[in-house]
Amino acid sequence: MAPQKEVHVSFLVSHEWSLVVFMAVLATIALTNLVAMRRLGRHPALPEYPTVSILVPARDEERNIEACVESLLRQAYPEFEVVVLDDDSHDGTGRLLQDIEARSQGRLRVIRGAPVPPGWLGKHWACHQLAQAARNKLLLFTDADTVHHPSTLRDAVAALQRNRAGALSVLPRQAVGSLGEILVIPILSWVIHTFVPFVLPRRTATAVGQFMLFRREVYAAIGGHAAVRAEVLDDLALARSVQRAGLGWAFLDGSGRVTTRMYRGWKETARGLAKNLFPVFRYNVPLFLFVWTWLLWLAWQPLVVLGLRLANSALAEEILAPAAVTVGLSLLTWALAAVRFRLPLVQVPLYPVTVLLVTGIALRSLAWHLRKKGAWKGRGIHVGR
Repeated sequence: MAPQKEVHVSFLVSHEWSLVVFMAVLATIALTNLVAMRRLGRHPALPEYPTVSILVPARDEERNIEACVESLLRQAYPEFEVVVLDDDSHDGTGRLLQDIEARSQGRLRVIRGAPVPPGWLGKHWACHQLAQAARNKLLLFTDADTVHHPSTLRDAVAALQRNRAGALSVLPRQAVGSLGEILVIPILSWVIHTFVPFVLPRRTATAVGQFMLFRREVYAAIGGHAAVRAEVLDDLALARSVQRAGLGWAFLDGSGRVTTRMYRGWKETARGLAKNLFPVFRYNVPLFLFVWTWLLWLAWQPLVVLGLRLANSALAEEILAPAAVTVGLSLLTWALAAVRFRLPLVQVPLYPVTVLLVTGIALRSLAWHLRKKGAWKGRGIHVGR
């Protein structure tokens, strides 16, 4: 073998093994998270439970609102109220809420949202109004597309108290229906379970806005939604504020207690993720492009190597083993997330397609936010940048 070719082969083999090392680290994080990421419902019961206000912003949620509110009214909890804000809905949301309120025996309050002031995003303004209307010691913000097990509230409050936290959030089970949802939505759970090492005491604040529980004084101390009125990702911004203030933040696996179907169909899924992906990186273009390029390379390069090796025996045989190990470790991390969060197993071997599709959505997110063209539910998502 010529010296130049030997150097080239050596470089390729070294590169393949570097991918193995990287995936081995991710697989280790995912395996440790099976234990380190606590499940909602695993904390001991409390001798007494503080009062809770469950707060639901609802805009054009005709297809979701009844299942959500009915599940909240069935909570096995001593004393709580459910407050839903009808945020200028143009479908049947308001009518459904009136019907539920009429038969709720005073357990549900429905309020009308005021017009959104300048400088506010719509959902944040709705949550701000809900917090002002709340009467109790704890504030639970949950989305209208969530459905809750009867023990959800009791378990969440127990977790908050036992962790001595000022606030907490949970990762719900992501229900999927269409092929587009099956291929794309699992990346959210995979990223959290594979990249966030919950074994470390001081980790990046992780949050999911579909379920956020605050002590009222903590919510007030960080300025509530008024302090993040223009942040597209208010959940992450609030979590960072709690953590920076040293008020105690907790994040748990809520997939056994809370279920959500965020989007329906490919078009809505792609638009919803495009709204959020670039803000996750705090609008850092170089970091954003590097991460998605790296994830795309990590998902596809070993498969291309294996395909070329099978099709062309001239490719160095030493490359085969590390490429196969990288693919195996990737499958392991996706399978762990799918099993834990009850996602379709059919997506696991299709993870390269998932990464490819989400990379395309990420580029759309970048374009949306740089051009300030994005909108959601009839409202622009750029009010402060």
